[in-house]
Amino acid sequence: MAQHLTALLETVTGLETAWAEAADATEMTRDQLMRASEELTLARRQMDALLAEVAAEISHESRTELGPDGLAKQHGYRSTTQLIAASTRGTTGEAAQLVKVGEAIAPRSNLLGEKLPAKYPFLQKGIASGDLSMVAAAQIIAMLDRVRIKVGTEKTAEAEEFLTSRAAGQSLDNVRKLVVNLEAHLDPDGIEPSEEERRARRSATMFERDGNLHVHLVTPVEEGAPIRAAVQGYVSGQFAARKDAVDPDGPDADHRTVQMMQADAFTLFCQHMLACSHTDVPLHGATVIVRIGLEDLTSGTGHGTIDGADAPISVSAVRRMAAGGSVIPCVLGSGSEILDWGREKRLFTRAQKLALAERDGGCAMCDLPPGMTKAHHLRWWERDAGPTDLDNGVLLCESCHHRIHDNGWEIRIDGTGTAAHVWFVPPPHVDPSRRPRLGGRARYAIAA
Repeated sequence: MAQHLTALLETVTGLETAWAEAADATEMTRDQLMRASEELTLARRQMDALLAEVAAEISHESRTELGPDGLAKQHGYRSTTQLIAASTRGTTGEAAQLVKVGEAIAPRSNLLGEKLPAKYPFLQKGIASGDLSMVAAAQIIAMLDRVRIKVGTEKTAEAEEFLTSRAAGQSLDNVRKLVVNLEAHLDPDGIEPSEEERRARRSATMFERDGNLHVHLVTPVEEGAPIRAAVQGYVSGQFAARKDAVDPDGPDADHRTVQMMQADAFTLFCQHMLACSHTDVPLHGATVIVRIGLEDLTSGTGHGTIDGADAPISVSAVRRMAAGGSVIPCVLGSGSEILDWGREKRLFTRAQKLALAERDGGCAMCDLPPGMTKAHHLRWWERDAGPTDLDNGVLLCESCHHRIHDNGWEIRIDGTGTAAHVWFVPPPHVDPSRRPRLGGRARYAIAA
């Protein structure tokens, strides 16, 4: 713990330097603001690491067998989580998470009192260094605990090392995708039973309140895929119409939020079903794409994915979806499509867009679903004589496309085909060292 305190002191010293002579954040330069944000985030994570170890020891000193002599009961609390929640001014859920992480990363002792390494030593280092947040670590630990008995100690340790390395610097959403994908990879047999459980919990509730109809839908991802595709397609169509409007700021301009458009989509679809008089529902290329490897499909093992959904699905679910309408089954490794057209075509073909979606997973920068993106040439068709090939294309949403062009970002493709990696190189004013940032599906794909 002394080593962790030393690291925290160094971070606080760096924060003092970043703050410099500014009285408060309003007096900081942009560079100072970014450095202060980084140092504060690092300090918070280092503090959380220390707090987790302390929480684990408080839990140990409050164990049931101590009875009234337990630490929590001595301080007037029924449980460890209540004591820690009161001490940290947080919730019992947050306290339980601290204890769970602390017990996984704290040093241990055997029955003879000899020191043992932490249960998850790689995570211990990742948390202590500030590379991982408490929430990310808790998600990883929960998954490792679930698969530990099935896959064994060796594979669990390999998974821990892999996740600790790949999750460093990632957003919490990407960490969650990493965890979900790796669990499906480690325990593919566990997907189908969980699908049955999710299907048994499907529900739709409706009630009125304050003049509004509230609708709450819970359904498995494979059954909800057409709903998501249709609604997102409608929203994309509305944004395209807004962009092409003659007077986007006029009195009749469309100022709806995405949430409003999504609500309008459900109303429009239901009106169409009731009257069948609405023949102009704009879905902007809405498609459900299910992906699976040829080997997994033929053997009946492994799992598949749905574009835009995080949770993997079983092979049987893939087959059920492929038998339905409005679903494109994309079997990887079949080699049945020509994906590189050179300069014979200016616009990317449908097959190429499907391949880009496999590589990029949606917007390669911000992760919006494929249906809300467009394929863009890295080397422009007219100006640079750029070919319409996968290695010269990238999927970007409208916002990220403009941000990249307006702010001086660069995009590089490392490798070829759908296995290539997309890298975003920030301009000097964002990162003076211009360290490339990994984009696309590779951020959370297990085989990447």
